[in-house]
Amino acid sequence: MTALTPANQLTLLRMLLIPAFVILVVYGHLGWALVVFVTAGITDALDGLAARWTGEKTSLGAWLDPAADKLLLVTTFIVLTLPGLGLANRLPIWLTVLIISRDVGIVLTVAIVNLAIGPRTFRPSIFGKIATATYILTAVVAMWFNYRGRHSGIFDLFVYASLVITLVSAFHYVWHATRIVEASGQS
Repeated sequence: MTALTPANQLTLLRMLLIPAFVILVVYGHLGWALVVFVTAGITDALDGLAARWTGEKTSLGAWLDPAADKLLLVTTFIVLTLPGLGLANRLPIWLTVLIISRDVGIVLTVAIVNLAIGPRTFRPSIFGKIATATYILTAVVAMWFNYRGRHSGIFDLFVYASLVITLVSAFHYVWHATRIVEASGQS
């Protein structure tokens, strides 16, 4: 079975759209940046469907898909945080730092647990999935109102929703990791 399945090709396309998105935002083509971001989101939905329909789930895809998702979201949040772009709805730096710190913390926790007690599976939690969906919606709302050229209270609401779900999901991952460690100590 080839690793470059149609699903993996869609994932690679999503990764290739990231620099285009950054360039479009930096040069003020906010409508096109929104189109590119939505297109990247569509490829995210389609690559999963393609893998399921064709039965061509690959280990490359299992690594590439979440990496592409994280790369897109982290890049989007960093770009929408940059000062000097004249964005009416600029993401606060504290939110971007918190979201990146949460992701780094999760990766480190998984690594430490795996090194300390052996390989364990950490499936994405419902809170992690809600966090990802909230981040995507926050980015879309920010880009939409930036394209419109006006600040919006809806944007502020999504910023604080992102804050809340980031904290909830981070604490849930810590709780889950603690349970895994405690269970391994009892066996």
